[in-house]
Amino acid sequence: MLLLVLSCGPAHGAPVAVHFTEGMARGFLELNDSAGRRIASGDFLQLPREGEIKTRVVLYFKDGSLHDETVVFSQQHKFLLKSYRLIQKGKAFEDDLDVTLERVTGKYRVKVKGKDGREKVLEGELELPQDVYNGMVPTVMKNLTKGSRETIHMVVFTPTPRVIELEMAPAGSTKAQIGDVERTAVHYVLKPHLGLLRLPAALLGKSPPDNHIWTIMDEVPAFVKFEGPLSTGGPVWRIELTSPTWPK
Repeated sequence: MLLLVLSCGPAHGAPVAVHFTEGMARGFLELNDSAGRRIASGDFLQLPREGEIKTRVVLYFKDGSLHDETVVFSQQHKFLLKSYRLIQKGKAFEDDLDVTLERVTGKYRVKVKGKDGREKVLEGELELPQDVYNGMVPTVMKNLTKGSRETIHMVVFTPTPRVIELEMAPAGSTKAQIGDVERTAVHYVLKPHLGLLRLPAALLGKSPPDNHIWTIMDEVPAFVKFEGPLSTGGPVWRIELTSPTWPK
């Protein structure tokens, strides 16, 4: 099985078409645990730069931990990831992680530091499908036809990087209250397909759960909520938009 896993060839897929182009944007985020307790707050930051879009999600945890994810992509007719960076560190995560990934060269660098202080660095190259969308799932979701099903690719870091399929399956809709206005949010289940990795992952107790995302798809689509782990083997957390509060 190990030989099969290591020798499986690269996956290929078609990039998602652009229906709504991205531009400058900022949103405020809140991260809650399964009990509904706020454990982190942060920002969604997006800026156009030299014909590309740079998106960053940063979450500051109450315990001092940090999740900092940055993706640069182009949107000429199709969405195409150009570079990816992920930093996770602190008590909220099993290991400290610093990941970089570049499309042009296919080069990756993964630095992992355990709680015991031991550090490991992995470097190499990956053949990336056109529809690898790390850090871009909410953007891709907004460009799907309502009710359609799509399969894209992601790179998971275990910490060795692997390309897997991610099925985006519609799962109905639910009502969301925005002040006094009721909106309908479309619910999608994000199903990771590990292929030949499934058995070893199950044996290691690290088979990833389904993730969930809710998006308002009427007229101008908007991200509403995400539920799932932020790291391999991590707990299920919930990310939602929030608004500033004012001191009395």
